[in-house]
Amino acid sequence: MEYQPGLEGVIAAETEISYLDVDHEEIVVRGYDLIDLAHKRSYAEVAYLILHGRLPEEGEARAFEQALLEARVPEAVFAILRLLPEGMHPMDRLRTLISALGGFEAAGSQAEARLDLEAAPRLIGQAAILVANLQRENPRHPEPGLSFPAAFLGMITGQTPTAEEARAFDQLLIAYSEHEMPNSTFAARVIASTLADLYGAVTGAVASLKGPLHGGANEAVMEMLLEAGTAEGLERLILERLGRKERIMGFGHRVYMRRMDPRAALMKEVLGQLAQKGNQAAARYLEVAVRGEEVMQREKGLYPNLDYYAAPVLYALGVPVPLYTPIFLAARAAGLVAHVAEQHAHNRLFRPRVLYKGPRGFRA
Repeated sequence: MEYQPGLEGVIAAETEISYLDVDHEEIVVRGYDLIDLAHKRSYAEVAYLILHGRLPEEGEARAFEQALLEARVPEAVFAILRLLPEGMHPMDRLRTLISALGGFEAAGSQAEARLDLEAAPRLIGQAAILVANLQRENPRHPEPGLSFPAAFLGMITGQTPTAEEARAFDQLLIAYSEHEMPNSTFAARVIASTLADLYGAVTGAVASLKGPLHGGANEAVMEMLLEAGTAEGLERLILERLGRKERIMGFGHRVYMRRMDPRAALMKEVLGQLAQKGNQAAARYLEVAVRGEEVMQREKGLYPNLDYYAAPVLYALGVPVPLYTPIFLAARAAGLVAHVAEQHAHNRLFRPRVLYKGPRGFRA
């Protein structure tokens, strides 16, 4: 058996959900190009597609989005939130709360694909409510009459977003919704393969997503952009960090090694559209981010990943930086449920072996 560090290149599962076709620069989701979906469809429609394998009819799309908006978090879960330490990282808070939600769901005690899919709209809607209230003592709930992305963003900012802001957030949610087999999805499938329940699997995914080498990169990107302040400042900062052989967050990807992440290109486009609509933060950090992209291409031959341009989009929409990774999880909830359901439906316990490098032959 050959050892593959980080399981690079190892095929770990068969799936009908998504595939990263690097040669054709396409993220295939249930047969569709994710970027094309982001241009033409809503998050609710894409989430339905990810979960059910087909795009919804108009009535199905309305009903599914309404189910997302009608999801409610039990008061007992908010009571747990209020008991958590004040300085606890939002992702650690979210991990605890997702686990607690499982106690109120049939899918929180059984490993059955049908129950996973039934719980999906509630879990997605509950994740949005929890994310919006992770740093708030008195919870906000979705404003009636809004689309799911508008209601989600409004809960976070406390203001009803414009049509342009809601659409930008909608496209960001789509970009994060599904991406084949990253660490968090793999973690969820490994847990589900033991016939653990949906909420246990998603809780493990939250823990995985917190790390700066995965979901936490978007927060690190924005902190870097804020520290730099200007295009010139970012170029100087990147060169200093490269000189110290430090990793520049937002660049490079295990799959997109020689080209730009298509989702990064989408978010760059969205950031430009916000800038054209007069969003000053978007205009400022588009200039800064483009300079950083140019410097990294020149110095290291590396391209931006999704987090690099998603971070300034979130900043331009008024989202607090500590909520960037939790938003990633809320958007990815659709993909996670689909993968857990698929694992439960066609299960095989994950049980890899090791390449032993330690001593042997000792006697007690």
